Amino acid sequence: MAPPKDVLLVGFGAVGAIYSLILQRSGQTCVTVVARSNYEAVSKNGMHFQSRKYGDIKGWKPDRLFPSLDGAMDRSYSHVVVTTKAIPEITRTPDLLAPLLSQPYASKYSQPTYVLLQNGLGVERDLYEALKKVDSASEPRIISTANWIGTNLLAPDVVQHNHFDRVQMGVYRPTTTTTSNTPAEEAVLKEFSEMLAAGGSEVSVYPEIQRIKFSKNFWNCVLGSTAALSRLPLNAVFRPPQRDPGASAQSDPAEETSTPPEHLTTSQKAVADILHRSHQIHETTIPLIYDALTEMYNLGVALFPATENDPGLDPNSAINLLKSTSEHNGQTESNHKASMLVDLEHGRPMELDVVVGEVVRLGRKNGISMPRIETLYALLLIIQDQLLRSYRSRRT
Repeated sequence: MAPPKDVLLVGFGAVGAIYSLILQRSGQTCVTVVARSNYEAVSKNGMHFQSRKYGDIKGWKPDRLFPSLDGAMDRSYSHVVVTTKAIPEITRTPDLLAPLLSQPYASKYSQPTYVLLQNGLGVERDLYEALKKVDSASEPRIISTANWIGTNLLAPDVVQHNHFDRVQMGVYRPTTTTTSNTPAEEAVLKEFSEMLAAGGSEVSVYPEIQRIKFSKNFWNCVLGSTAALSRLPLNAVFRPPQRDPGASAQSDPAEETSTPPEHLTTSQKAVADILHRSHQIHETTIPLIYDALTEMYNLGVALFPATENDPGLDPNSAINLLKSTSEHNGQTESNHKASMLVDLEHGRPMELDVVVGEVVRLGRKNGISMPRIETLYALLLIIQDQLLRSYRSRRT
């Protein structure tokens, strides 16, 4: 049996905790974790997992635990997994990983494969450029991902996790023109995907991951922004009042008034079957959300055009996402909160730049009109400014 591979995981929030557990469960790794904010609690008590998938696990600890990256610089690593939130206004990835990219470590050890389990677009760029400065002759090994998981940190040492965790992964390249992997890239992806699969996670490998990441960002950019700006979970948009806990099954009186069909806009007609909270939301808010998703689709077509080997984005992306979101958030038991809303409620800066700002920049660069998404971004920047100011004042 091959000796376990040393894997370093940076960021011990809810996502980092689950994936450190998965990596240790694989039996293929020795897991070193950097827990910056919750080191004391986890060091003392271990982590308590309340997981529908992995069970109730109390007092769990990784193989090694440090409060900062400096303590983990005593060995080489096959992989460095980054699970922190991507908020470049606070810390850019090369700054977060500076000890790995600096002397004497960079001369003493080979650079590992970096795995970015982070939301947003363009999160790999800074790290790629930093790695090229460390070794201009070699191509950096960066695995980029779209991560689907339902998990929350209930306390510094308590993680709640539902029944799934799914990772879609591929090799990061500075351009998106290559849609096939080299044998070396296949080997890089196979090695890490097998670790996660052995630990119980669901894994899919793609030759071009950026299209997958862009498709996932539809939801975060538009629906996450909607939740943050309204400061309400999405059931406030999509759950009919008669589905409220304890409500009667009779229709909402507000539904009795509606616009005549001949006066409906194209967007209003497109969302006619979407579940909704009120007729005003149905005729005004939901069409706006649909139009914003359509702006995302138009950008996606420009970035990822269909080819002989790749169909490109699904033309029904906007309406299909709206339907699935409304069906999930329209249920009586729905209580899901978008991560941007959760961060806002806790006074934490949001992943605004990589989730919405990057979309705005890509739209401008490619000449795609995105007035609704630009409006979402402009308004969220006001909130983000307050969150950043509060965050920085707490640390001075």
